[in-house]
Amino acid sequence: MFIMESYKHEDWFKKELQKYIDKYSLVPPPWVFDPESHPYSIRWRMGGGETFIMVLGGWAEDVLKTESVKIEYLKKYPPPPRWMAWAADFIWDLDPWETDDFDYTPYFEKLKSIGFKGTSEYLSDLDDEKWRD
Repeated sequence: MFIMESYKHEDWFKKELQKYIDKYSLVPPPWVFDPESHPYSIRWRMGGGETFIMVLGGWAEDVLKTESVKIEYLKKYPPPPRWMAWAADFIWDLDPWETDDFDYTPYFEKLKSIGFKGTSEYLSDLDDEKWRD
């Protein structure tokens, strides 16, 4: 992706990437970076969370090139139920925002069939009152 290529060689990117490599030997998924976060939080669109997502995206683009490698990566850090849609988007390069009626059901079934737990709790976790400010 061109957008990621434009900053992968910048010093801030290299510094942030190295921070995660030193700590985890890879860049972890968002729920490891911030375990008490919600996938639709503003946290991921500004500040440190946005920087993290940019680093994760750039690193994943270079390192996690196949479906099976992405699945293996997420199995190291199983997603909480509220992150299941993100996991499906990540594994299968989905673009759910391009349609008004995108249905994750078949992807949740695929996640379940390959051993991910929590797909049936997705909506209850996503809509839990604890995420409301």
